[in-house]
Amino acid sequence: MEVAVVGAGIIGVTTALAVKEAFPQIDVTIFADVFTPGTTGDGSAGLWGPYILKDTSEEDILRWSGRTHEWLQTFWTSKFASEAGVCLIPVTRLTSSVKKYPEPKWASNVYGIQELTSEQLRELNEEHKARYTGGWQFLTFTCEPAKMLPWLLKKFKSLGGKVVKRKVEHLDELFLEGYRIVINCSGLGAQKLANDSSVVPVRGQIIKVDAPWMFHTYIVDDDDGNYIIPNIDFVILGGTHQEGDYDTKVRETDSRFIYEGCCRMERSLRKSKVLTQWVGLRPGRQQVRLEVENPRIVNGLKCVIVHNYGHGGSGVTLSWGCALDVVEIVRKIQNNVFNSKL
Repeated sequence: MEVAVVGAGIIGVTTALAVKEAFPQIDVTIFADVFTPGTTGDGSAGLWGPYILKDTSEEDILRWSGRTHEWLQTFWTSKFASEAGVCLIPVTRLTSSVKKYPEPKWASNVYGIQELTSEQLRELNEEHKARYTGGWQFLTFTCEPAKMLPWLLKKFKSLGGKVVKRKVEHLDELFLEGYRIVINCSGLGAQKLANDSSVVPVRGQIIKVDAPWMFHTYIVDDDDGNYIIPNIDFVILGGTHQEGDYDTKVRETDSRFIYEGCCRMERSLRKSKVLTQWVGLRPGRQQVRLEVENPRIVNGLKCVIVHNYGHGGSGVTLSWGCALDVVEIVRKIQNNVFNSKL
């Protein structure tokens, strides 16, 4: 049995590893024309937290994100945490909306969540020159794809997984090469590979600065809000979420919005050195697509496509949970389509 995974972002690589770990006897190969450090995920801060998921069901979001949070905890308590880019970090989420800021649905996954008091909000409003109306504080993880992806690929290869740098033009071409299951984790590439016009880019621009004194994450949940997310080697300032925008060039107007907004929240950032600016296109969709297509016959053999894409800005947050669902789908395919127990 041979399985092909198309896509080498955080979704594709976690899926490939989960399948290989669950079924050591299956040959699993990752196909992609871009690998780390060139993927969209490599530029992201990797903060755990559901984001840009639109109509994806709350049940699915909670299941996938919860399993991923548990997975990140196993890294954090292991000797691999630093190498894999996993840190535990305090987070303050804020809003200026007149609407009530309810406790997040995923509150039970994070640690020590507390609603900000009126006095805490007053102090933050003075410090940030803002008009916050609500906020929550808690601890959760950052998982930096620029560190996690190399770690996962190394683990995948150590288990016998294969990696092929190649642009796949059509999923059917892999069936013609003998793969019986193709798992489509192509992100924005699903526009073509899955003929899915509902997949749209969500443009994100960020600034990376050298600010080793920053240990706290701030996120403003307003439409024009900024965020400050410390990583191991730098701090990420953001950001934008411009749907339908394919422009991957840094824009000066966005740079000013990000820098001035973040420096207003944390004045010491004006002393930081700007390391780089970056733009990536998140794969937005009305709902995450995680499902299997009906089997097809290719060269007289049953073949199956499994889709796992459209994770918006939540690739890291949903990655391992979605990968575990794919494992169960593969198990059912093997049992019900190929009639072979694993």
